[in-house]
Amino acid sequence: MSFADQIIRFNEQLVYTGDPLPPGIRIMNPFRESEQAMVISETFYRKFYNDSNKRHLILGINPGRFGAGLTGIPFTDTKRLVSECHIPYEGKISHEPSSVFVYDMIDAFGGVEAFYSKFYINSLCPLGVTIIDEKGKEKNYNYYDSPALQKAVTGYIMENIRTQISLGVETDVCFCFGTGKNENFLRKLNDEYHFFGKIVALEHPRFIMQYKARSKQLYIDKYLSAFQSVI
Repeated sequence: MSFADQIIRFNEQLVYTGDPLPPGIRIMNPFRESEQAMVISETFYRKFYNDSNKRHLILGINPGRFGAGLTGIPFTDTKRLVSECHIPYEGKISHEPSSVFVYDMIDAFGGVEAFYSKFYINSLCPLGVTIIDEKGKEKNYNYYDSPALQKAVTGYIMENIRTQISLGVETDVCFCFGTGKNENFLRKLNDEYHFFGKIVALEHPRFIMQYKARSKQLYIDKYLSAFQSVI
């Protein structure tokens, strides 16, 4: 099976198998909630991953509603799907700051073909998490935002890491998007279970765009330096 075949099968079989979630929190499965997500993501992976080459794994937090929640592709909103990946999309156009940074970085790396031939992006928790706020509005949530939620999903995250490794990724180095709680959680798991030889953490794209936008090029350079070190 090609790398693409394995990712597509992984996405098709995605279902939450962890402990019960705290009240008001739910799991978001893009591949069952968005009619286009499975079709779009299959097109994407067949375009960029239709080979048997190993890649280094990059792990984010969990999918957001306006990026992977619509496209099924981590850190890829519908704007970048069309403009950078040249994959058609019908529906409401979404804009996610994290996706802007990631694709600016990919462009600096050498473009989508070059980047995706070397790296595979997913998340510690491959399914999204949402919460209902005081006004009854559904909002993005992170798996670590609640101690009870983090405890509930820990077993599921461990299962996901093992499955991601089985797709055929390199295990000498794993890159982590997020230098705070996401990094700390992954390092703790890795110290205990030795999934990867080394964890390299990079500031999360959303953090960069929200708080360090004026220094975006410095962070792009930092990303490129880290990625070039394993090539």
